[in-house]
Amino acid sequence: MAAFAACGGDAGEQEATATATPTATPEDTGGEQGTGCRPAEPGAPRQADLPKPKARLDPASTYVATVTTSCGAFEITLDAKRAPKTGGSFKALADDGFFDGLGFHRIVPGFVIQGGDPQGDGSGGPGYSIVEAPPEDLTYAKGVVAMAKTEIDPPGTSGSQFFVVTGPEAAQLPPDYALLGEVTAGQEVADLIGVAPTGPDGAPIEPIVIESIEVSEQ
Repeated sequence: MAAFAACGGDAGEQEATATATPTATPEDTGGEQGTGCRPAEPGAPRQADLPKPKARLDPASTYVATVTTSCGAFEITLDAKRAPKTGGSFKALADDGFFDGLGFHRIVPGFVIQGGDPQGDGSGGPGYSIVEAPPEDLTYAKGVVAMAKTEIDPPGTSGSQFFVVTGPEAAQLPPDYALLGEVTAGQEVADLIGVAPTGPDGAPIEPIVIESIEVSEQ
């Protein structure tokens, strides 16, 4: 079984494997998605070297990120109170169109879907990383959205790669991954992506693309 790899942070860093993760044998790698996604092609892999944003989310406001994909759209309510730095960075990237055309490069059925890498293979990021300690009582229940990191990065490190929990086994993960928020609409779209047929590396056989991410303040 291929273990869940959490990656992100500085551009060019290599994929690392997290412990306490489910695994998948070659026989059961990939899901059984039938219909619901449009044919799509991600943009060409690119290096990024962006300045670290300083903006933080206002804990008194509500921020909703609408993630439009080739399989439909889902909404993430960013956790402005518990993760203002992480959410601020994510919003800055979304506002700049950073995520447009990127794909979901790793899918583990019943576990997580992971995207936001400009390299498209789990090794890239925006060219910077930020650190914000996750809540100590954080549980990665279905619908929770968090930021990926390498195994060697400190807890709460993030770049641009994020994952959406689509199954119960992610609750096994230690609270090391920076909290972003929670899916509050369209969980069925994330679940659809989560059962896409994949290859041995966990990448979907047919590309699944993030068309845009728009963050609105409500």
